[in-house]
Amino acid sequence: MNTKNIGNYGEGAAAAYLEYKGYSIVKRNFRIRGGEIDIIAKDEDGRLIFVEVKTRSRTDYGAAAEYVNTSKRERLIKTALAFTGRADIDMRFDIIEVYYSATVAGNAKITRINHIKNAFQESID
Repeated sequence: MNTKNIGNYGEGAAAAYLEYKGYSIVKRNFRIRGGEIDIIAKDEDGRLIFVEVKTRSRTDYGAAAEYVNTSKRERLIKTALAFTGRADIDMRFDIIEVYYSATVAGNAKITRINHIKNAFQESID
């Protein structure tokens, strides 16, 4: 995998990880004007899980999840509500950090996946 497509690579790795853990993938890269959700999945209880994937090679400037700021969270919530059409369903917002190392040939190798369940709990109204 060439590192210039690393975001897609990380999302693919996160989707495979979720499936391995028993989740079913509902949709990838759901977009509306002003927002995108990387992965929408269902857990074993049928709860909708909205997943933001952050792919990084280093943590020098903080963990990948730290890049999901308040503004990004608000966009994720808005986009999730557009997907569901309502706020009164069981849903959760997760972050998956995908860390990789680059090889001399410019390829990437996943070194760690960190799944942060219920990463934030903003009011959904």
